[in-house]
Amino acid sequence: MERKKIKVMVVDDSAVVRQVVSSVLKSDSEIEVCGAVADPLFAMTRMRMQWPDVIVLDIEMPRMDGISFLKKIMAERPTPVVICSTLTEKGADTTMQAISAGAVEIITKPKVGLKGFLHDSAKVLINAVKAASRANLKPLQRAMASNLKVTPKLSADAVLAEGKTSRLKTTEQLVAIGTSTGGTQALELVLKALPRVSPGIVIVQHMPEKFTAAFAERLDSLCEISVKEAKHKMRVLPGQALIAPGGKHMLLKRSGAQYYVEVIDGPLVSRHRPSVDVLFRSVAQSASGNALGIIMTGMGDDGVKGMLEMRRAGAVTLAQDEASCVVYGMPKEAVKCGAVERSLSLSEIPQAILDCSH
Repeated sequence: MERKKIKVMVVDDSAVVRQVVSSVLKSDSEIEVCGAVADPLFAMTRMRMQWPDVIVLDIEMPRMDGISFLKKIMAERPTPVVICSTLTEKGADTTMQAISAGAVEIITKPKVGLKGFLHDSAKVLINAVKAASRANLKPLQRAMASNLKVTPKLSADAVLAEGKTSRLKTTEQLVAIGTSTGGTQALELVLKALPRVSPGIVIVQHMPEKFTAAFAERLDSLCEISVKEAKHKMRVLPGQALIAPGGKHMLLKRSGAQYYVEVIDGPLVSRHRPSVDVLFRSVAQSASGNALGIIMTGMGDDGVKGMLEMRRAGAVTLAQDEASCVVYGMPKEAVKCGAVERSLSLSEIPQAILDCSH
């Protein structure tokens, strides 16, 4: 029996983007482009005839902007949406609004060299659409309702060599979180639930360069704890969460009983930069039994090897359960390889974070 194709609607006011994105998606035998239209009003007319499985959506468009369209779709018939947005600080803030409204993934497009960029990033775009097609939108709906180029796959060795782990027990506990698709909403729910007196947190969320600063600012405005985009040599402090900047790796280091982060360049690890594997390995080496590791919703297996190293070093390791994940990829692989002690629902994770400091 022939597998049912993923039906995709492309909504972008640029004819070049519509043509290139459609061409890239059609090159995959599992994807069918059921429409490519210039704005949301045209999209709604076309969708009444055939509803897509995934929507690839621009933000700034005539007649109706992408965010208004996204909110309308999520209210009437929730559908996985991949945002295709220009890589600018202004665009990043707007895109964060789209993510908070329920979009599951971000693809960035430059203002110049667009055609070449989209062709070079074909695999990224195709994988984003496939991940979105498998997304479980129910956890996102519950969270919002409660307000709560292809490269070799390198391991963390490319950035941080395996080494001895520190067995020094300190009173300062910390939490390391890794997540990807669906993680922006999941992190918002978790961090908003934490009181100001909470352990220090270091986070890798797969997200393009320039978007992490806007993401951190948004969370900081919503949470009791302080949320910042990490900078080189910044200390890890109780009541604060540091988010790895897009396009950089983040490592945990220790000086005496104090922890700080290093933000460095390096190759893609597990096809990502920042990589959860890099962060988790550094946590295993620098914090070992003083750490709690949590792997959350996301596609692929980044963080799985690093979490196994954390567990072997004496850290507590948890995974988000399948029912509450938008994409049960990273947690599933971590559970399969024995890296996870137990799985928890998204709503149970904040208490687990508080429990680790007692």
